[in-house]
Amino acid sequence: MKNNIKSRILKLAKKDVARIEKAIERNLQNEKGIVADAAKYIIFSGGKRIRPLLMILSAKLCEYKGENDALFSIIFEYLHNATLMHDDIIDGALIRRKKKVANKVWNTRTAILTGDFLLARSLSVAALMEKSEAISVMAGIMENMAKGEIEQLKRQRDITLSEAEYLFIIKCKTAVLIEGACKIGAIISDAEQKKIDSIARYGYNIGIAFQMADDLLDYTSDTSVLGKEIGADLKEGKLTLPLIYALNAAEPEDKKKIETIITNKDFSEKNFNMLLKLLHRYKGIDYTRNKAKVHIKIAKKALEIFKDSDTKEILNLIADYSMLRKS
Repeated sequence: MKNNIKSRILKLAKKDVARIEKAIERNLQNEKGIVADAAKYIIFSGGKRIRPLLMILSAKLCEYKGENDALFSIIFEYLHNATLMHDDIIDGALIRRKKKVANKVWNTRTAILTGDFLLARSLSVAALMEKSEAISVMAGIMENMAKGEIEQLKRQRDITLSEAEYLFIIKCKTAVLIEGACKIGAIISDAEQKKIDSIARYGYNIGIAFQMADDLLDYTSDTSVLGKEIGADLKEGKLTLPLIYALNAAEPEDKKKIETIITNKDFSEKNFNMLLKLLHRYKGIDYTRNKAKVHIKIAKKALEIFKDSDTKEILNLIADYSMLRKS
């Protein structure tokens, strides 16, 4: 089923993905030097282009009549990759998309400045939209992403982190960017407010589901699928929903075991395997998967106000596929 859905998405979205690639190449073609090399290194390292694709699809769904949707869509690829570069430095990551992180290929200063360059370039492209509402959405995205990163950093290895607090972090770090991509697609199409609100609701819930799925992959996948080290979130001190739920459900003795592993950044493979067993015993994996499915259902419900089309079908397929990766 997973491969069937993926192949249908790739077939239906093939032309739009090609347009996104072309728009990025054109936008960066005159950039030279180390920063340009580092930017191209991460941008062309195998990203799925989900965020820019969602913007284009949202614009199509809202009957966009212009010619600049592909150009505007790259804003979201730049923003996403800028945050990845900064995150990798903050988290001390070694691998991203099965390759060395940019700050290990170059250095930390180059990676930081490259991330800054991509943020600035995203704003330069956004200015071309000439829509104040879209610029406000962009500003909100960037503000929330920074807030989410700060909050996550502040709560490293904090075993008191609640589910509500976790949701706030993933909303800021992940969901607002995907929500914003969908919302701006509707805004540039001059859609009526109820359509803007509906496609934004779809994007927000897809964003939450995608992040929950990624959090599951840290405990259920392998490096070849995940593209980074297994257990990386735990090593970085990030408490995600599988852990939060299992901690609250565990018997006192097992809770203490979980807490000991979480608070030790040098945990062993044996410790990690013990943690996996406890996550399954106390249904942390199942709970997270079911919560993600709820958000997917809400996202698909939000699309019901739009008429049936190939575009709507792709959006529904993307919703389904988010939980069909190896989780």
